[in-house]
Amino acid sequence: MRLFLAALLALAGNAFSQEVVKPIRGPVPIPEANPADTYRMERHDRILRRSHAWQPPIIPHNVKGYQITKNVNMCMTCHAAKNAPRTGATPVSGTHYLDRDNNLLPNISTRRYFCLQCHVPQFDAEPLVENTFKSPR
Repeated sequence: MRLFLAALLALAGNAFSQEVVKPIRGPVPIPEANPADTYRMERHDRILRRSHAWQPPIIPHNVKGYQITKNVNMCMTCHAAKNAPRTGATPVSGTHYLDRDNNLLPNISTRRYFCLQCHVPQFDAEPLVENTFKSPR
């Protein structure tokens, strides 16, 4: 039994002794303090073009402090289909109201509920790595 445990521990030790992964940003250090409050929001009076047809729209406003939990989704206060005409916000796509079997739901699907999984705020930031992608449009 001791021999078996020793062999198991040896195997487990080898699993954690792999080489360190090299980040794609290279040797650029990550600052100790993240000045997240200092970013500059992109102009929200113009919507940035999408890079490809299936790219989710970029959020053209600040979302700092927006609460999205299993009980509350601040985005839907303005962007729900029933609220958008009143608020002037872009309504979420009709696909967000379909379940996985394409049944229409009265409220946004739980599959699409956490907006920031796909949508990100647009802001002025330099890329972390070189990007030579050109939009086809």
